Amino acid sequence: MNPLIPAYGTASLADLSSSLLAVVGMDGDNPLALAPAERVLLFLVDGMGAELLRAHPETAPFLSSRPDRVLTAGFPSTTVTSLSSLGTGLPPGEHGMLGCQLAVPGAGYLFNCLRWTAPGPPIDPGEWQPAPTVYQRAAEAGVSVGYVGPAKFETTGLNRAVYRGVRFTGADEVDERIDGVRRALAEPRAHVTVYYGDLDSTGHVTGWGSPEWLDQLALVDRMAERLAETLPPGSAMYVTADHGMVNVGERIDVDALPALREGVTLLGGEARARHVYTAPGASAAVLDAWRETLAGKAWVASRQEAVDSGWFGPRIRPEWLPRIGDVLAVPYTDCAVVSTATEPKEAAFIGCHGSLTPAEQHVPLLEVSTR
Repeated sequence: MNPLIPAYGTASLADLSSSLLAVVGMDGDNPLALAPAERVLLFLVDGMGAELLRAHPETAPFLSSRPDRVLTAGFPSTTVTSLSSLGTGLPPGEHGMLGCQLAVPGAGYLFNCLRWTAPGPPIDPGEWQPAPTVYQRAAEAGVSVGYVGPAKFETTGLNRAVYRGVRFTGADEVDERIDGVRRALAEPRAHVTVYYGDLDSTGHVTGWGSPEWLDQLALVDRMAERLAETLPPGSAMYVTADHGMVNVGERIDVDALPALREGVTLLGGEARARHVYTAPGASAAVLDAWRETLAGKAWVASRQEAVDSGWFGPRIRPEWLPRIGDVLAVPYTDCAVVSTATEPKEAAFIGCHGSLTPAEQHVPLLEVSTR
């Protein structure tokens, strides 16, 4: 089985962002060939992979009835990286948000990009992710740019890294989010994003396809239908996700396997996309040990092999290279590479994502239009 290399430049989440700018009349590439509209709404559902949605059309009849296309998330297929690709219109190798937990170069510790926490000095979002956002570009062009989502996100480091330029509307309940979208779309030329994250969080705890997850999918479907009903004339709504998910059947605990700890200084990333940082001179031995231990279960590559294979995109900025593990371990079976000692909560997850499998990479692109 070969890795599914994301379709950077033609059908990735970064390409969706570029095309959405073209929809509202901005100059630039439109790789998805989306038609013009006065207003565009992006409904971003965390964790709603294309294969997961297609497996349950009876639970999501509205979404399943829409004409759909499939995009690739990018690597790793995780929220931090995907939101950054959407927020900048760039592949991971250019925006630098290359995983959930990354080594701070030269510091000797990990930075959790999702929670925006690290044991050292505070990390400036504008320095860690310096690329201008698509929202800044749209606002400068006179487009009204809005984001509607949980109020707690407004001041987070991740939001300040990837949503610079938006007019933020804090809305915790579904009704509040729909009302916030309605008000944001009242502007004559608008680009609005509304986010829903509970499908993903439920999948982590109970697994995708569980009764609890299906309840969330039904809620998402009804929310999409209600959002479609709010669209003013001349509008387009696109529904997508940041990644898919797989249910874990086997957990490989690095803390129980000395071969996977020998020569390793930091274990970053997440269970389905591990960045393994090694002691000086140990990378070749670590690569061999991880390949032997995970044979038949994961793609294990050196940093250079992953970069050369295009996992992070066709180009990578040289200054981002030290953020990538010396070794990368990316499962393709239903296994997860966990650390029960340092990540006890995450080690118990049933649903996981991050890898280069179709179930994790493929995300839907659904359209509703009042053009």
